[in-house]
Amino acid sequence: MKLIDFVINNTDKYIRTMPKAMRKKYGQFFTSKETAMFMAELFDISQNKSELKILDPGAGSGILSVALIERLQNIDNIKNINLICYENDANIIELLRTNLEWVCKHSKINLRYTINTKNYITSQAKEYNKTSNCNQISPKFDIVIGNPPYMKIPKNSDEAMSMQDICYGAPNLYFLFAAMSLFNLSANGEMVYIIPRSWTSGAYFTRFRKKFLNECTLQHIHLFVSRNKVFEKEQVLQETIIIKVKKTTETPENIEITTSQSNCDFSKLTFFSAPYDTVVSGKDSYVYLVTNSQEVEVLKLINTWNNTLPSIGLKMKTGLTVDFRNQELLRNSLESQSVPLFYSQHIQDGKVKFPIGKDNEYILTKKSGLLQENKNYLFVKRFTAKEEHRRLQCGVYLSRIYPEYKTISTQNKINFICGKDNISECTTYGLYVIFNSILYDRYYRILNGSTQVNSTEINSMPIPPIDIIEKMGKELIKTKDLSENSCEKILRSFIYEQNRRSENDINRIECAS
Repeated sequence: MKLIDFVINNTDKYIRTMPKAMRKKYGQFFTSKETAMFMAELFDISQNKSELKILDPGAGSGILSVALIERLQNIDNIKNINLICYENDANIIELLRTNLEWVCKHSKINLRYTINTKNYITSQAKEYNKTSNCNQISPKFDIVIGNPPYMKIPKNSDEAMSMQDICYGAPNLYFLFAAMSLFNLSANGEMVYIIPRSWTSGAYFTRFRKKFLNECTLQHIHLFVSRNKVFEKEQVLQETIIIKVKKTTETPENIEITTSQSNCDFSKLTFFSAPYDTVVSGKDSYVYLVTNSQEVEVLKLINTWNNTLPSIGLKMKTGLTVDFRNQELLRNSLESQSVPLFYSQHIQDGKVKFPIGKDNEYILTKKSGLLQENKNYLFVKRFTAKEEHRRLQCGVYLSRIYPEYKTISTQNKINFICGKDNISECTTYGLYVIFNSILYDRYYRILNGSTQVNSTEINSMPIPPIDIIEKMGKELIKTKDLSENSCEKILRSFIYEQNRRSENDINRIECAS
Protein backbone atom coordinates (compact mmCIF):
# COMPACT_ATOMS: atom_id res chain seq x y z
CA MET A 1 0.00 0.00 0.00
CA LYS A 2 1.24 3.49 -0.83
CA LEU A 3 2.00 5.76 2.13
CA ILE A 4 -0.62 8.31 1.08
CA ASP A 5 -3.34 5.66 0.64
CA PHE A 6 -2.90 4.46 4.23
CA VAL A 7 -3.36 8.01 5.51
CA ILE A 8 -6.34 8.75 3.23
CA ASN A 9 -8.14 5.56 4.34
CA ASN A 10 -7.66 6.42 8.02
CA THR A 11 -8.77 10.01 7.40
CA ASP A 12 -11.96 8.87 5.67
CA LYS A 13 -12.81 6.75 8.71
CA TYR A 14 -12.22 9.77 10.96
CA ILE A 15 -14.46 12.01 8.82
CA ARG A 16 -17.28 9.47 9.04
CA THR A 17 -17.11 9.35 12.84
CA MET A 18 -16.39 13.00 13.66
CA PRO A 19 -19.35 15.40 13.18
CA LYS A 20 -18.71 18.20 10.68
CA ALA A 21 -19.80 20.77 13.27
CA MET A 22 -16.98 19.60 15.53
CA ARG A 23 -14.39 19.83 12.74
CA LYS A 24 -15.73 23.22 11.66
CA LYS A 25 -15.03 24.48 15.18
CA TYR A 26 -11.32 24.13 14.36
CA GLY A 27 -11.69 25.26 10.74
CA GLN A 28 -10.66 21.74 9.79
CA PHE A 29 -11.25 20.70 6.15
CA PHE A 30 -9.19 17.87 4.69
CA THR A 31 -7.20 17.94 1.47
CA SER A 32 -8.04 15.36 -1.18
CA LYS A 33 -5.43 12.78 -2.18
CA GLU A 34 -5.16 14.23 -5.69
CA THR A 35 -4.71 17.79 -4.43
CA ALA A 36 -2.09 16.74 -1.88
CA MET A 37 -0.09 14.88 -4.53
CA PHE A 38 -0.29 17.85 -6.90
CA MET A 39 0.92 20.21 -4.17
CA ALA A 40 3.83 17.89 -3.33
CA GLU A 41 4.92 17.87 -6.98
CA LEU A 42 5.23 21.67 -7.05
CA PHE A 43 8.41 21.75 -4.96
CA ASP A 44 11.81 22.01 -6.63
CA ILE A 45 13.88 19.49 -4.67
CA SER A 46 17.58 20.34 -4.63
CA GLN A 47 19.94 17.62 -5.85
CA ASN A 48 22.61 18.97 -3.51
CA LYS A 49 20.74 18.17 -0.32
CA SER A 50 20.67 14.85 1.49
CA GLU A 51 18.44 16.05 4.34
CA LEU A 52 15.25 18.12 4.32
CA LYS A 53 13.57 19.98 7.17
CA ILE A 54 9.82 20.06 6.52
CA LEU A 55 7.08 21.97 8.35
CA ASP A 56 3.37 21.14 8.22
CA PRO A 57 1.44 23.68 10.30
CA GLY A 58 -2.12 22.58 11.08
CA ALA A 59 -1.19 19.05 10.01
CA GLY A 60 -4.55 17.40 10.66
CA SER A 61 -4.17 13.70 9.83
CA GLY A 62 -0.89 14.27 7.95
CA ILE A 63 -2.21 14.06 4.37
CA LEU A 64 0.03 16.82 2.98
CA SER A 65 3.17 15.73 4.83
CA VAL A 66 2.79 12.15 3.70
CA ALA A 67 2.04 13.14 0.08
CA LEU A 68 5.37 14.98 0.10
CA ILE A 69 7.19 12.09 1.78
CA GLU A 70 5.68 9.77 -0.86
CA ARG A 71 7.18 11.92 -3.60
CA LEU A 72 10.59 12.04 -1.90
CA GLN A 73 10.80 8.24 -1.89
CA ASN A 74 11.92 8.41 -5.52
CA ILE A 75 14.58 11.12 -5.10
CA ASP A 76 17.88 9.30 -4.53
CA ASN A 77 19.85 12.12 -2.93
CA ILE A 78 17.37 12.58 -0.04
CA LYS A 79 18.46 10.32 2.82
CA ASN A 80 16.92 11.98 5.87
CA ILE A 81 13.70 13.88 6.56
CA ASN A 82 13.07 15.89 9.70
CA LEU A 83 9.33 16.63 9.86
CA ILE A 84 7.66 19.02 12.32
CA CYS A 85 3.86 18.89 12.48
CA TYR A 86 1.81 21.44 14.42
CA GLU A 87 -1.59 20.18 15.54
CA ASN A 88 -3.48 21.17 18.70
CA ASP A 89 -6.87 19.54 18.01
CA ALA A 90 -6.93 16.76 20.62
CA ASN A 91 -9.47 14.81 18.56
CA ILE A 92 -7.03 14.12 15.73
CA ILE A 93 -3.57 14.04 17.32
CA GLU A 94 -3.68 10.29 17.95
CA LEU A 95 -4.68 9.66 14.32
CA LEU A 96 -1.79 11.86 13.15
CA ARG A 97 0.63 9.95 15.37
CA THR A 98 -0.68 6.58 14.14
CA ASN A 99 -0.31 7.64 10.52
CA LEU A 100 3.23 8.97 10.94
CA GLU A 101 4.36 5.90 12.88
CA TRP A 102 3.17 3.66 10.04
CA VAL A 103 4.86 5.90 7.46
CA CYS A 104 8.14 5.80 9.40
CA LYS A 105 8.12 1.99 9.31
CA HIS A 106 7.38 1.82 5.59
CA SER A 107 9.44 4.75 4.27
CA LYS A 108 12.62 4.06 2.29
CA ILE A 109 14.02 7.32 3.66
CA ASN A 110 14.97 7.80 7.28
CA LEU A 111 12.12 9.86 8.77
CA ARG A 112 12.10 11.64 12.11
CA TYR A 113 8.97 13.47 13.14
CA THR A 114 7.75 15.67 15.97
CA ILE A 115 4.15 16.56 16.72
CA ASN A 116 3.99 19.99 18.36
CA THR A 117 0.67 20.45 20.18
CA LYS A 118 1.22 24.13 20.99
CA ASN A 119 -0.79 26.88 19.31
CA TYR A 120 1.10 27.48 16.05
CA ILE A 121 0.62 31.25 16.14
CA THR A 122 0.82 32.26 19.79
CA SER A 123 3.70 29.91 20.66
CA GLN A 124 5.95 31.87 18.29
CA ALA A 125 4.64 35.37 18.97
CA LYS A 126 7.76 36.58 20.79
CA GLU A 127 10.10 35.34 18.07
CA TYR A 128 7.86 36.74 15.31
CA ASN A 129 7.67 40.17 16.95
CA LYS A 130 11.34 40.12 18.05
CA THR A 131 10.46 41.16 21.58
CA SER A 132 13.36 42.16 23.82
CA ASN A 133 12.77 39.31 26.31
CA CYS A 134 12.83 36.62 23.64
CA ASN A 135 15.86 34.34 23.92
CA GLN A 136 14.64 31.67 21.52
CA ILE A 137 15.04 31.45 17.76
CA SER A 138 12.32 29.83 15.71
CA PRO A 139 13.62 26.94 13.60
CA LYS A 140 13.82 27.48 9.86
CA PHE A 141 12.65 24.96 7.29
CA ASP A 142 13.55 24.08 3.70
CA ILE A 143 9.93 23.29 2.85
CA VAL A 144 6.56 24.29 4.26
CA ILE A 145 3.39 22.59 3.03
CA GLY A 146 0.02 23.59 4.44
CA ASN A 147 -3.74 23.54 4.43
CA PRO A 148 -4.38 26.11 7.18
CA PRO A 149 -7.58 26.35 9.22
CA TYR A 150 -10.27 28.57 7.68
CA MET A 151 -11.86 30.41 10.58
CA LYS A 152 -12.69 34.00 11.47
CA ILE A 153 -11.33 35.06 14.86
CA PRO A 154 -12.00 38.17 16.99
CA LYS A 155 -9.68 41.12 16.44
CA ASN A 156 -8.64 40.92 20.11
CA SER A 157 -7.97 37.16 20.07
CA ASP A 158 -4.55 35.93 21.17
CA GLU A 159 -3.67 34.97 17.60
CA ALA A 160 -4.62 38.38 16.18
CA MET A 161 -2.76 40.19 18.94
CA SER A 162 0.31 38.04 18.21
CA MET A 163 0.49 39.29 14.61
CA GLN A 164 -0.85 42.83 14.77
CA ASP A 165 1.41 43.99 11.94
CA ILE A 166 -0.74 42.17 9.36
CA CYS A 167 -4.19 42.28 11.01
CA TYR A 168 -7.01 44.64 10.15
CA GLY A 169 -10.36 44.08 11.82
CA ALA A 170 -11.36 40.51 12.65
CA PRO A 171 -8.86 38.34 10.72
CA ASN A 172 -9.10 34.81 9.38
CA LEU A 173 -6.66 32.26 10.72
CA TYR A 174 -5.62 31.13 7.26
CA PHE A 175 -3.57 34.22 6.41
CA LEU A 176 -2.00 34.36 9.87
CA PHE A 177 -0.81 30.78 9.26
CA ALA A 178 0.55 31.79 5.83
CA ALA A 179 2.51 34.72 7.27
CA MET A 180 3.90 32.65 10.15
CA SER A 181 4.87 29.87 7.74
CA LEU A 182 6.83 32.38 5.67
CA PHE A 183 8.52 33.50 8.89
CA ASN A 184 9.49 29.85 9.53
CA LEU A 185 10.88 29.38 6.03
CA SER A 186 14.63 29.53 5.42
CA ALA A 187 16.13 31.80 2.77
CA ASN A 188 15.32 30.43 -0.70
CA GLY A 189 13.02 27.87 0.91
CA GLU A 190 9.71 27.00 -0.75
CA MET A 191 6.19 27.00 0.60
CA VAL A 192 3.04 25.50 -0.97
CA TYR A 193 -0.34 26.38 0.52
CA ILE A 194 -3.96 25.75 -0.41
CA ILE A 195 -5.93 28.81 0.72
CA PRO A 196 -8.93 30.99 -0.20
CA ARG A 197 -8.25 33.55 -2.94
CA SER A 198 -9.81 36.36 -0.89
CA TRP A 199 -6.38 37.64 0.23
CA THR A 200 -5.45 38.61 -3.34
CA SER A 201 -7.39 41.90 -3.27
CA GLY A 202 -9.22 44.33 -1.01
CA ALA A 203 -8.24 46.61 1.86
CA TYR A 204 -8.89 43.94 4.49
CA PHE A 205 -5.76 42.00 3.47
CA THR A 206 -3.52 44.93 2.46
CA ARG A 207 -1.13 44.65 5.41
CA PHE A 208 -0.74 40.92 4.92
CA ARG A 209 -0.29 41.18 1.16
CA LYS A 210 2.37 43.89 1.36
CA LYS A 211 4.42 42.09 4.01
CA PHE A 212 4.00 38.67 2.42
CA LEU A 213 4.88 39.72 -1.13
CA ASN A 214 7.75 41.90 0.10
CA GLU A 215 9.43 38.88 1.71
CA CYS A 216 8.73 36.24 -0.94
CA THR A 217 7.88 35.89 -4.60
CA LEU A 218 4.99 33.97 -6.10
CA GLN A 219 6.24 31.14 -8.30
CA HIS A 220 3.08 29.22 -9.17
CA ILE A 221 -0.68 29.71 -8.77
CA HIS A 222 -3.25 27.00 -9.36
CA LEU A 223 -6.92 27.87 -9.85
CA PHE A 224 -9.99 25.63 -9.62
CA VAL A 225 -12.80 26.37 -12.06
CA SER A 226 -15.41 24.70 -9.84
CA ARG A 227 -15.30 26.17 -6.35
CA ASN A 228 -17.62 23.50 -4.86
CA LYS A 229 -15.35 20.60 -5.80
CA VAL A 230 -12.12 21.57 -4.05
CA PHE A 231 -13.12 20.14 -0.67
CA GLU A 232 -15.82 17.95 -2.22
CA LYS A 233 -16.26 15.54 0.68
CA GLU A 234 -16.61 18.49 3.06
CA GLN A 235 -19.23 20.38 0.98
CA VAL A 236 -17.25 23.59 1.35
CA LEU A 237 -18.26 26.45 -0.97
CA GLN A 238 -15.07 28.48 -1.09
CA GLU A 239 -13.06 30.11 -3.87
CA THR A 240 -9.77 28.32 -3.23
CA ILE A 241 -6.33 28.45 -4.87
CA ILE A 242 -2.97 26.76 -4.45
CA ILE A 243 0.11 28.97 -4.27
CA LYS A 244 3.80 28.22 -4.33
CA VAL A 245 6.13 30.91 -3.02
CA LYS A 246 9.88 31.18 -2.62
CA LYS A 247 11.51 33.15 0.17
CA THR A 248 13.56 35.50 -1.97
CA THR A 249 13.39 39.09 -3.15
CA GLU A 250 14.57 38.13 -6.65
CA THR A 251 11.44 38.61 -8.71
CA PRO A 252 10.94 36.06 -11.50
CA GLU A 253 10.04 37.28 -14.97
CA ASN A 254 6.91 35.13 -15.09
CA ILE A 255 4.51 33.23 -12.84
CA GLU A 256 3.20 29.83 -13.89
CA ILE A 257 -0.60 29.72 -13.62
CA THR A 258 -2.43 26.42 -14.01
CA THR A 259 -6.13 25.62 -13.94
CA SER A 260 -8.16 22.46 -13.35
CA GLN A 261 -11.89 21.87 -13.16
CA SER A 262 -11.82 20.37 -9.65
CA ASN A 263 -9.61 18.56 -7.14
CA CYS A 264 -9.47 15.25 -9.02
CA ASP A 265 -8.53 16.07 -12.62
CA PHE A 266 -4.98 17.39 -12.39
CA SER A 267 -4.12 15.42 -15.51
CA LYS A 268 -6.19 17.93 -17.53
CA LEU A 269 -4.43 21.17 -16.69
CA THR A 270 -4.33 24.41 -18.60
CA PHE A 271 -1.00 26.25 -18.45
CA PHE A 272 -0.25 29.95 -18.77
CA SER A 273 2.93 31.86 -18.06
CA ALA A 274 2.01 35.38 -16.97
CA PRO A 275 4.35 38.36 -16.52
CA TYR A 276 5.07 38.81 -12.79
CA ASP A 277 4.44 42.55 -12.83
CA THR A 278 1.04 41.93 -14.43
CA VAL A 279 -0.01 39.45 -11.74
CA VAL A 280 1.39 41.39 -8.75
CA SER A 281 0.61 45.03 -9.36
CA GLY A 282 -0.30 48.39 -7.84
CA LYS A 283 0.49 50.24 -4.64
CA ASP A 284 -1.61 47.78 -2.63
CA SER A 285 0.04 44.70 -4.20
CA TYR A 286 -3.14 43.21 -5.65
CA VAL A 287 -2.74 39.75 -7.19
CA TYR A 288 -4.52 39.51 -10.55
CA LEU A 289 -5.34 35.89 -11.36
CA VAL A 290 -5.05 35.89 -15.14
CA THR A 291 -5.34 32.62 -17.03
CA ASN A 292 -4.71 33.61 -20.66
CA SER A 293 -3.26 36.33 -22.88
CA GLN A 294 -6.70 37.91 -23.41
CA GLU A 295 -6.97 38.63 -19.69
CA VAL A 296 -3.47 40.14 -19.68
CA GLU A 297 -4.61 42.40 -22.51
CA VAL A 298 -7.67 43.44 -20.43
CA LEU A 299 -5.37 44.56 -17.59
CA LYS A 300 -3.10 46.36 -20.04
CA LEU A 301 -5.99 48.31 -21.59
CA ILE A 302 -7.60 49.29 -18.27
CA ASN A 303 -4.22 50.34 -16.89
CA THR A 304 -4.11 52.95 -19.65
CA TRP A 305 -5.75 55.21 -17.07
CA ASN A 306 -4.00 56.53 -13.96
CA ASN A 307 -6.99 57.90 -12.03
CA THR A 308 -9.33 56.29 -9.50
CA LEU A 309 -12.82 57.36 -8.48
CA PRO A 310 -11.58 59.10 -5.29
CA SER A 311 -8.82 60.91 -7.18
CA ILE A 312 -11.42 62.66 -9.40
CA GLY A 313 -13.78 63.48 -6.52
CA LEU A 314 -16.11 60.49 -6.83
CA LYS A 315 -16.61 57.43 -4.68
CA MET A 316 -18.52 54.17 -4.57
CA LYS A 317 -20.42 53.65 -1.32
CA THR A 318 -22.63 50.89 0.03
CA GLY A 319 -26.40 51.39 0.34
CA LEU A 320 -27.49 52.89 3.65
CA THR A 321 -30.48 50.85 4.81
CA VAL A 322 -30.35 47.31 6.16
CA ASP A 323 -34.03 46.61 5.56
CA PHE A 324 -34.54 43.67 7.93
CA ARG A 325 -33.17 45.74 10.82
CA ASN A 326 -35.52 48.63 10.07
CA GLN A 327 -38.80 46.82 9.41
CA GLU A 328 -40.81 49.35 11.43
CA LEU A 329 -39.71 52.13 9.06
CA LEU A 330 -40.65 50.39 5.82
CA ARG A 331 -43.84 51.06 3.85
CA ASN A 332 -45.44 49.22 0.92
CA SER A 333 -46.93 52.38 -0.57
CA LEU A 334 -46.33 56.11 -0.58
CA GLU A 335 -47.25 57.92 2.63
CA SER A 336 -46.83 61.51 3.70
CA GLN A 337 -43.09 62.25 4.18
CA SER A 338 -42.00 58.76 3.07
CA VAL A 339 -39.30 58.48 0.40
CA PRO A 340 -38.26 55.80 -2.11
CA LEU A 341 -36.07 52.93 -0.91
CA PHE A 342 -34.16 51.53 -3.86
CA TYR A 343 -33.26 47.84 -4.13
CA SER A 344 -31.26 45.88 -6.71
CA GLN A 345 -34.57 44.87 -8.34
CA HIS A 346 -35.05 48.50 -9.37
CA ILE A 347 -31.97 48.26 -11.62
CA GLN A 348 -33.38 47.16 -14.97
CA ASP A 349 -31.85 47.38 -18.46
CA GLY A 350 -29.37 50.09 -17.51
CA LYS A 351 -31.94 52.32 -15.83
CA VAL A 352 -33.45 52.67 -12.38
CA LYS A 353 -37.19 52.00 -12.52
CA PHE A 354 -39.46 53.02 -9.66
CA PRO A 355 -41.94 52.01 -8.40
CA ILE A 356 -42.21 48.38 -9.52
CA GLY A 357 -44.87 47.16 -7.07
CA LYS A 358 -42.33 45.58 -4.70
CA ASP A 359 -42.97 45.26 -0.97
CA ASN A 360 -41.25 47.85 1.25
CA GLU A 361 -40.43 50.25 -1.59
CA TYR A 362 -40.72 53.25 0.72
CA ILE A 363 -39.15 54.26 3.99
CA LEU A 364 -40.50 56.73 6.55
CA THR A 365 -37.73 58.02 8.76
CA LYS A 366 -35.87 61.10 9.95
CA LYS A 367 -32.67 59.17 10.68
CA SER A 368 -29.98 60.98 8.72
CA GLY A 369 -27.91 57.81 8.49
CA LEU A 370 -30.60 56.17 6.38
CA LEU A 371 -31.19 59.08 4.01
CA GLN A 372 -29.16 60.55 1.16
CA GLU A 373 -29.62 63.59 -1.01
CA ASN A 374 -31.74 63.10 -4.12
CA LYS A 375 -29.07 63.64 -6.77
CA ASN A 376 -27.60 61.76 -9.71
CA TYR A 377 -26.10 58.34 -8.98
CA LEU A 378 -24.86 55.25 -10.71
CA PHE A 379 -26.42 52.31 -8.86
CA VAL A 380 -24.49 49.01 -8.96
CA LYS A 381 -25.74 45.66 -7.65
CA ARG A 382 -23.62 44.32 -4.79
CA PHE A 383 -24.55 40.67 -5.32
CA THR A 384 -25.02 38.60 -8.45
CA ALA A 385 -25.26 34.85 -9.07
CA LYS A 386 -22.03 33.16 -10.17
CA GLU A 387 -23.79 31.89 -13.32
CA GLU A 388 -24.93 35.36 -14.43
CA HIS A 389 -23.49 36.87 -17.59
CA ARG A 390 -22.17 39.99 -15.82
CA ARG A 391 -20.66 40.65 -12.41
CA LEU A 392 -21.04 44.44 -12.74
CA GLN A 393 -24.72 45.27 -13.21
CA CYS A 394 -25.63 48.93 -12.99
CA GLY A 395 -28.34 51.47 -13.67
CA VAL A 396 -28.44 55.25 -14.14
CA TYR A 397 -30.40 57.15 -11.49
CA LEU A 398 -31.35 60.72 -12.42
CA SER A 399 -32.71 62.97 -9.69
CA ARG A 400 -34.80 65.08 -12.09
CA ILE A 401 -37.09 62.10 -12.71
CA TYR A 402 -38.16 62.25 -9.05
CA PRO A 403 -38.41 66.02 -8.36
CA GLU A 404 -40.90 65.56 -5.52
CA TYR A 405 -38.23 64.08 -3.21
CA LYS A 406 -35.41 65.93 -1.44
CA THR A 407 -33.99 62.67 -0.09
CA ILE A 408 -34.05 58.98 -0.96
CA SER A 409 -32.62 55.79 0.53
CA THR A 410 -30.77 52.76 -0.79
CA GLN A 411 -30.83 49.21 0.51
CA ASN A 412 -27.42 47.87 1.49
CA LYS A 413 -27.46 45.23 -1.26
CA ILE A 414 -26.67 47.89 -3.82
CA ASN A 415 -23.70 50.24 -4.16
CA PHE A 416 -23.86 53.76 -5.53
CA ILE A 417 -21.31 56.11 -7.08
CA CYS A 418 -21.61 59.81 -6.39
CA GLY A 419 -19.64 62.99 -5.83
CA LYS A 420 -19.62 65.44 -2.96
CA ASP A 421 -21.72 67.71 -5.15
CA ASN A 422 -24.28 66.59 -7.69
CA ILE A 423 -22.59 65.08 -10.74
CA SER A 424 -23.84 65.93 -14.23
CA GLU A 425 -26.05 63.61 -16.23
CA CYS A 426 -23.24 63.26 -18.77
CA THR A 427 -20.86 62.12 -16.01
CA THR A 428 -23.46 59.66 -14.71
CA TYR A 429 -23.89 58.15 -18.17
CA GLY A 430 -20.11 58.14 -18.61
CA LEU A 431 -19.76 56.10 -15.43
CA TYR A 432 -22.37 53.76 -16.85
CA VAL A 433 -20.24 53.34 -20.00
CA ILE A 434 -17.30 52.29 -17.83
CA PHE A 435 -19.06 49.89 -15.48
CA ASN A 436 -21.38 48.40 -18.10
CA SER A 437 -18.52 47.69 -20.52
CA ILE A 438 -17.22 44.20 -21.20
CA LEU A 439 -13.66 45.26 -20.39
CA TYR A 440 -14.39 46.46 -16.86
CA ASP A 441 -16.58 43.46 -16.10
CA ARG A 442 -13.72 41.15 -17.12
CA TYR A 443 -11.25 43.25 -15.14
CA TYR A 444 -13.34 42.92 -12.00
CA ARG A 445 -13.72 39.16 -12.45
CA ILE A 446 -9.93 38.84 -12.69
CA LEU A 447 -9.52 40.97 -9.58
CA ASN A 448 -12.21 39.36 -7.45
CA GLY A 449 -13.53 35.82 -7.76
CA SER A 450 -16.49 36.30 -5.45
CA THR A 451 -20.02 37.27 -6.49
CA GLN A 452 -19.94 40.41 -4.32
CA VAL A 453 -19.01 43.79 -5.76
CA ASN A 454 -16.69 45.35 -3.20
CA SER A 455 -16.69 49.15 -3.06
CA THR A 456 -13.08 49.27 -1.81
CA GLU A 457 -11.88 47.41 -4.88
CA ILE A 458 -13.99 49.51 -7.26
CA ASN A 459 -12.56 52.66 -5.69
CA SER A 460 -9.02 51.41 -6.40
CA MET A 461 -9.63 50.50 -10.06
CA PRO A 462 -8.05 52.66 -12.79
CA ILE A 463 -10.56 54.93 -14.55
CA PRO A 464 -10.37 57.83 -17.02
CA PRO A 465 -10.18 61.50 -15.95
CA ILE A 466 -13.49 63.27 -15.35
CA ASP A 467 -13.50 65.13 -18.70
CA ILE A 468 -13.16 61.84 -20.60
CA ILE A 469 -15.96 60.30 -18.53
CA GLU A 470 -18.22 63.21 -19.46
CA LYS A 471 -17.37 62.80 -23.15
CA MET A 472 -18.17 59.10 -22.93
CA GLY A 473 -21.51 59.96 -21.37
CA LYS A 474 -22.33 62.39 -24.20
CA GLU A 475 -21.53 59.70 -26.75
CA LEU A 476 -23.84 57.23 -25.00
CA ILE A 477 -26.67 59.76 -24.75
CA LYS A 478 -26.36 60.36 -28.50
CA THR A 479 -26.55 56.67 -29.35
CA LYS A 480 -29.52 55.97 -27.01
CA ASP A 481 -28.16 52.42 -26.79
CA LEU A 482 -27.41 51.25 -23.22
CA SER A 483 -26.22 47.75 -24.19
CA GLU A 484 -22.84 46.44 -23.06
CA ASN A 485 -21.68 46.30 -26.68
CA SER A 486 -22.46 49.99 -27.10
CA CYS A 487 -20.57 50.81 -23.90
CA GLU A 488 -17.66 48.61 -24.97
CA LYS A 489 -17.39 50.35 -28.33
CA ILE A 490 -17.36 53.82 -26.73
CA LEU A 491 -14.84 52.84 -24.03
CA ARG A 492 -12.42 51.23 -26.46
CA SER A 493 -12.54 54.21 -28.80
CA PHE A 494 -11.38 56.49 -25.97
CA ILE A 495 -8.72 54.01 -24.82
CA TYR A 496 -7.28 53.75 -28.32
CA GLU A 497 -7.30 57.54 -28.65
CA GLN A 498 -5.50 57.85 -25.30
CA ASN A 499 -2.87 55.29 -26.39
CA ARG A 500 -2.41 57.04 -29.75
CA ARG A 501 -1.75 60.35 -28.00
CA SER A 502 0.70 58.69 -25.61
CA GLU A 503 2.62 57.18 -28.53
CA ASN A 504 2.75 60.56 -30.26
CA ASP A 505 4.06 62.18 -27.07
CA ILE A 506 6.79 59.54 -26.82
CA ASN A 507 7.73 60.06 -30.47
CA ARG A 508 7.97 63.84 -29.98
CA ILE A 509 10.24 63.37 -26.96
CA GLU A 510 12.46 60.94 -28.88
CA CYS A 511 12.68 63.32 -31.85
CA ALA A 512 13.54 66.25 -29.59
CA SER A 513 16.31 64.29 -27.90
